[in-house]
Amino acid sequence: MSQGFQFQQFYVRHDRCAMKVGTDGVLLGALATGGKKVLDIGTGTGLCALMLAQRCTDAIITAIDIDKDACLQAAENVSESPFDGRIEVIHASLEDFSKTADSQYDAIISNPPYFEEELACPDNQRDKARHTTSLPFSSLIEYSKSLLTDDGTLTLMLPTNALARIEEECAYASMFIVRKIYIRTTEKKVPKRVVIYIRKQD
Repeated sequence: MSQGFQFQQFYVRHDRCAMKVGTDGVLLGALATGGKKVLDIGTGTGLCALMLAQRCTDAIITAIDIDKDACLQAAENVSESPFDGRIEVIHASLEDFSKTADSQYDAIISNPPYFEEELACPDNQRDKARHTTSLPFSSLIEYSKSLLTDDGTLTLMLPTNALARIEEECAYASMFIVRKIYIRTTEKKVPKRVVIYIRKQD
């Protein structure tokens, strides 16, 4: 298995992370709304944070993850990149982080856990990264709303079969999905992924 991937201006190692570098993360990093102050929830390898730093040259990015090994790997990837001074990696759950955050963000990005009813994975680290028990959709939307500026955007990468659940939680929290990008593996296949953009205002 590859130990990492070379991007335009940085290299990402993923040997200690439960979730490896994959198409979902690369697409999210490329399609997410950026800003001057960005929060990456569940940063994993730090890939999306690094891609945002590369795309948005004035962005200051906070990258959080509940998994200690992932944070260590993300911090290592960041320290070896040209963006070390603009990305801070923090080992914390979203709930704990929201209690200490001293300001709001004009962009939040996340490729959140999305399995709700499927069988748990025997690998506990991977299970935490994949299943919503570690970050329920309701909590993700609730805390993101409190951390977003009034005109900020939350960008999520999800399987299309999780879209209805997110729409329910957005409606409950008075948040608005303002854009969707459906992703197909080939032209004739049904979309399996969707990137959604959520704001406080319609």
